[in-house]
Amino acid sequence: MIRVVIIGAAGRMGRRLVANVMDAEDMALAGAIEAHGNPLIGQDAGSVAGCGNAGVAITDNLAEAVANADAVINFSLGNVVQDTRIAADAGCAVVIGTTALDEDEKAELRKLADNGARIVFAPNMSVGVNLLFHLCRQAATILGDDYDIEIVEMHHNQKKDAPSGTAVRLAEIAADARGLSYANDVRHGREGMVGARTNREIGMHSLRGGDVVGDHTVMFATGGERVELTHKASSRDTFAKGAVRAVRFLADAKPGLYDMQDVLGLK
Repeated sequence: MIRVVIIGAAGRMGRRLVANVMDAEDMALAGAIEAHGNPLIGQDAGSVAGCGNAGVAITDNLAEAVANADAVINFSLGNVVQDTRIAADAGCAVVIGTTALDEDEKAELRKLADNGARIVFAPNMSVGVNLLFHLCRQAATILGDDYDIEIVEMHHNQKKDAPSGTAVRLAEIAADARGLSYANDVRHGREGMVGARTNREIGMHSLRGGDVVGDHTVMFATGGERVELTHKASSRDTFAKGAVRAVRFLADAKPGLYDMQDVLGLK
């Protein structure tokens, strides 16, 4: 039985993670963490998630929770690196689905992995989205420079970051396949007299509205035809199920920094 701690357990995504861990036959909920001062601290994590009593109270003490755990899932916007360090020091594997990490934070995760931590970090845990990543690289490579690349993503009106981490990763993949640079060749929206599109740029467009869980489309357009790769998420369970799959992967993995492509055997 894999004992799992959920960080951000009272949030929308955290509640689905709690529910999916409780539903997994090979897992047990070992802890549920929220930020200090959260009004739901002290309440049962399962009850908050709407899936029955879990016998695990929400707390803000991560160090205490990981002392009796095997893995941590973190989709929160807190101090991800610090939380990962605490979990890794306790011997826990860590699955990170938080998208808003900067390059310094990603470098710190690599250092932790080099020092023995087992980490899966992915901007999107969905199995379908990770297949989209794989297909995006293939399409960009096969279609070549004659096809313009445009990426469109849409999320609910409460999402704070733009573009989404998934869209950024799609652009990174397409840029790498074309020998381009995300920093130099991705163009975020267009307004005014911007001139004709060059064949080096990758267009990036973010839409926000309603309760959209997550839509991503990569367009490859040339004279006479257009190829579109699209993934639409209708439930947060798609991300939760991917995270649970990543926990199982790390149970037998060697120390290292992995992504969902590793988990799914797509590398």
